[in-house]
Amino acid sequence: MHCDVVIKATNIDGIYDKDPKKHHDAVKYTTVSYEEVLIKNLRVMDQSAIALAKDESMPIYVCHIDHIDQLAKGVLDGTVVGN
Repeated sequence: MHCDVVIKATNIDGIYDKDPKKHHDAVKYTTVSYEEVLIKNLRVMDQSAIALAKDESMPIYVCHIDHIDQLAKGVLDGTVVGN
């Protein structure tokens, strides 16, 4: 891939330690390492995609699909996966 970042738009506003729709005590990550995503099986996206992004040192921005326009404004209300 020839890109600087991967954007993952989803139906929740970032990555949580458990499903926030099922668990009221779910904790949202602001940032999380590639390793933690893989080890904790946080199910952001396919594990091979996470590993590829890690190998290429490419950050992954996970945000709510309705807030994707905020990325263009430089505002992120989601989670960043990276080193």
